[in-house]
Amino acid sequence: MMKSRWIVALAALPLGACAATLAERPAAMAPVDVTIIAINDFHGNLEPPRQYVNAPNGAGGMDRVPAGGVAYLASAISQLRSANPNNIVVSAGDMIGASPFISSLFLDEPTILAMNMIGVDFNAVGNHEFDRGRAELLRMQRGGCDQHTVRAPCQVDAAFPGAQFNFLAANTLTENGTPLFPAYGIRTFGDGASAVSVGFIGMTLRETGSLVTPAGVAGLTFSDEAETANALVPVLRAQGVDVIIVLIHQGLLTRNSYNDQNCSGLEGELLEILDRLDPTITAVVSGHTHNAYVCDYGRINPSRPFLVTSAGLYGTLVTNIQLSIRPDTGAVISRSADNHIVQGAAFSGSRGDVPLVDRLPRYAADGPIAALVERYAIASRNQAQRAVGRLAGPALRQGNSSGESVLGNLIADAQLAATQDPTAGGAQIAFMNAGGVRADLLPDATGQVSFGSIYAVQPFANGLVVKTMTGTQIRALLEQQFTVSDPRPLAVSQGFSYAYDRSRAPGERILAMRLNGVEIAADATYRVTMSSFLGSGGDGYTVFAQGVAPTLGMQDIEALERHLSGTGTRTLPALGRLDDQTPPTP
Repeated sequence: MMKSRWIVALAALPLGACAATLAERPAAMAPVDVTIIAINDFHGNLEPPRQYVNAPNGAGGMDRVPAGGVAYLASAISQLRSANPNNIVVSAGDMIGASPFISSLFLDEPTILAMNMIGVDFNAVGNHEFDRGRAELLRMQRGGCDQHTVRAPCQVDAAFPGAQFNFLAANTLTENGTPLFPAYGIRTFGDGASAVSVGFIGMTLRETGSLVTPAGVAGLTFSDEAETANALVPVLRAQGVDVIIVLIHQGLLTRNSYNDQNCSGLEGELLEILDRLDPTITAVVSGHTHNAYVCDYGRINPSRPFLVTSAGLYGTLVTNIQLSIRPDTGAVISRSADNHIVQGAAFSGSRGDVPLVDRLPRYAADGPIAALVERYAIASRNQAQRAVGRLAGPALRQGNSSGESVLGNLIADAQLAATQDPTAGGAQIAFMNAGGVRADLLPDATGQVSFGSIYAVQPFANGLVVKTMTGTQIRALLEQQFTVSDPRPLAVSQGFSYAYDRSRAPGERILAMRLNGVEIAADATYRVTMSSFLGSGGDGYTVFAQGVAPTLGMQDIEALERHLSGTGTRTLPALGRLDDQTPPTP
């Protein structure tokens, strides 16, 4: 590029010519302002997700601001774009997967269509993009109606074009060592000598293989994020890229408000990656933790002075990153970032009314995208509203002090009931992972439970598997709870109970296991029900994969529907199956 030739020419001049040459050097070129508009963890939330963002009100309190909905998100992005023609829209993963009924029922096709209409440019693949496996994810990019899951594609539209933006997956490697999707993308802003180039490296978290069904990522490996990004920096520089942005589906945890930029109290898996990234990277757009933050990381580690951002979850926020770049040197002379609340529609929730907040911007719904959402809402409505049974009250996924939840117990009971018959495996125990429970189960005022509500709880269409396991394996499985990436305890079915003490040494934390009051014997065998996700070692539970003689059963959601069906009202399961005997911290 021109700036490289200028540096070489200046170095070749005789010393005596320096003063004259510098005097004749043109004035610094005007900077090019670039806007990067970022989202993450959208998870197919096409309709307003009935979520609010806590916003400081300047009087020491917080306003609850209703936020989200793809039609409102589209308007917020459009407004940010209108302020600067040099703009690009990016996503840091989990755009699809673990989605509400309206998107998930149709394999997230409507979410891809909406993002096409918004004009997204790049999406770094997240772990939930792999929920339905590699082949289905490739269909999301390439389009078509080939069926790779138990659900039929193209139910509403006869054709599916696929994403008109690029998925990026630099550290997701296929069997031959090449990325499953492109490792990076480049965009150039401006013309001729005044142009600047920005490169975007996209990555998922290296733990993805343990967070999704192993069969869905068979043959894929997930390499170290920092090493992958650092190796690509010289590759991008060699192509004349001035500024490098990392889009990574890994994140931080914070207790700060959505746009508090003091960087205090940050923790999480991304920190270790940030401290190893090439310091010439300008910004890191992150996700995965569903936390919102904006931080100049140089305040934490002066040797790594890049911006780190996250827009929270579900399209409730959008991040506006502003860069001013000198085209003659490629230097970023100013940079800033802010999270904007996507305030759209007021709603009423379990904590009362959440009205619009006048002091903050509101966005009108984008008409064409609102029409797309309505079309898919109509297509899903009859099935979503179908009554499946009655429940005595709300079944919540929030765990008690021992990590046990009413909803987890209800699901484990449903899966045991579905597989207790000898022809279905003759199960004695069922386990359910907390990460597979995606929403609370809330009956209406009459106690009625709809199919849409149970689908929101279990949207993955996992099959049930019954395996034979020894008492020793069951103990090892429960010990494994303390070492996996999601340490929330497994839910267990009625009749099984155990106690644990986290303060003890690994391998000695499980104190007692009983089935119907009888101690689990180490050398005895038991028939154990689990989801196909867990059965193949999902969430890092490799012991589940050791079980033998699997019997494939119905889908998990079918088991829950059957458990709730009938003429009576299903009572809520009692707590008390888990006993946390960890001594309190002094």
